[in-house]
Amino acid sequence: MPITQMLSRNAHLYPDEISLIERIPESGSRREITWLEFESMSNKLAHALLSKGIGRGDKVALLMMNCLEWLPVYFGILKTGALAVPLNFRFTADEIKKCLDTSESKLLIYGPEFQEKIDMIADSLEYTRDLVFVGDCPSKEAESFYSMISSFPDHAPDIAISDDDDAALYFTSGTTGVPKPIMLTHANLVSACITESQHHKQTHDDNFLCIPPLYHTGAKMHWFGSLYTGSKAVILRGIKPEWILEAVSEERATIVWLLVPWAQDILCAIENKDVNLEDYNLKQWRLMHIGAQPVPPSLIKRWKEYFPDQMYDTNYGLSESTGPGCVHLGIENIHKVGAIGVPGYNWEVKIVDSEGNPVACNEVGELCVKGPGVMKGYYKNPEATEKVLKDGWLFTGDMARMDEDGFIYLVDRKKDVIISGGENIFPVEIEDFLQTCDGVKDAAVIGMPHDRLIEVPLAIVEPKPGKEVTESALVKFCQALPKYKRPWKFIIDKVPRNPTGKIEKPKLREKWCGTGSSLFV
Repeated sequence: MPITQMLSRNAHLYPDEISLIERIPESGSRREITWLEFESMSNKLAHALLSKGIGRGDKVALLMMNCLEWLPVYFGILKTGALAVPLNFRFTADEIKKCLDTSESKLLIYGPEFQEKIDMIADSLEYTRDLVFVGDCPSKEAESFYSMISSFPDHAPDIAISDDDDAALYFTSGTTGVPKPIMLTHANLVSACITESQHHKQTHDDNFLCIPPLYHTGAKMHWFGSLYTGSKAVILRGIKPEWILEAVSEERATIVWLLVPWAQDILCAIENKDVNLEDYNLKQWRLMHIGAQPVPPSLIKRWKEYFPDQMYDTNYGLSESTGPGCVHLGIENIHKVGAIGVPGYNWEVKIVDSEGNPVACNEVGELCVKGPGVMKGYYKNPEATEKVLKDGWLFTGDMARMDEDGFIYLVDRKKDVIISGGENIFPVEIEDFLQTCDGVKDAAVIGMPHDRLIEVPLAIVEPKPGKEVTESALVKFCQALPKYKRPWKFIIDKVPRNPTGKIEKPKLREKWCGTGSSLFV
């Protein structure tokens, strides 16, 4: 069954029930649509795109902030047989152009926040011939979204779509290099629906609060649990602790997905008395899901102090596996905090050495996954595809170990491992340790060039708001680490993270260890 049929099913079963709510706290805006309105908007867009010659195998790009139109636009594209190409809203104008050209997108649907960037590249795009603007006052080069779809019927177009048809191109996060477009099929997307609903024990009565950017596979695939169960979801644009707590309280959210920095911000706001939990009705909030990066055990320990009755789960995934879910730590395994979990629903996992052979229990190796969400491949890049797809197994590039109970612990990215004097140092281990230091909000560790040892650890440490952290205090704190793991230098600075919470280590390496840096030792 193609993913689009799930939307049509919900419109038939729950036509008058609310499907999506958009909240923009900064402006006080709140909008909502029913499942029938969701389906109707998607169908109208599909007919409009078909009238422009968009069809099977074509690509249509989306460049929008999280908004009420985002998901209906996504499904409208899929209903034509074309591929949706979500773009990162943090991209520069040059990066937008590169992704549009690489994906060969024929049409771009974009929001008002990106008008200036689109104006800079519109005349130089290789394949993109049509621009559609979602919002008020489009430029003269773009067509208004609502004007464009207004005259088209709201029934589904008669387009045959199969499970194996391509559905979307997602660009990798680019944290390890130039983003690559990933091909996902309808079957991949449907597998995410089933996986997420199973992992979160989601029902029709749940209400999912979605905060991360929808262009990312993680956010959308988590929302697919709502699609599968026909349940309500809230799209929140804003990450201030009080905005999150207000949305949970006022919209009666039951499941909330938080990235690690947002959970840290909420805890800091509670501890600094910037928010008072008694001001919010949070009793229905049953599940705090956290993921997209390693979760420090110290964070969960602090979280449970304030939310003792709340269930917690996390999982592991990547864009190449259709987002999260191939490894899952369920609410029943809270005693294994620190692990990313066990193989997820319908997934297999193995950990191998550099020769591809399975490693022993608790030995570190590369994490490989196999299951229904594994991508079709990188778009028009067979060489890159062959490097990571072998006999149905996806080689993730992440280093991990498996304990005697079958629980998997993420150690680090293969490319982030620091080799110092012949010893392997995993930055995540040091980052987790630093986050237990009083006054530390966040930490990142990278390899710094060294004449004799080749590399040594450099730590970038971000203090909690209102707290002071000194290098001497950090040096003293790190005496508890084995000597070879102790950072050689500490930088007190903000830790840069991308919209999905991953540390942007290439930026840190360029800033602190690049050719213009004086930090060589």
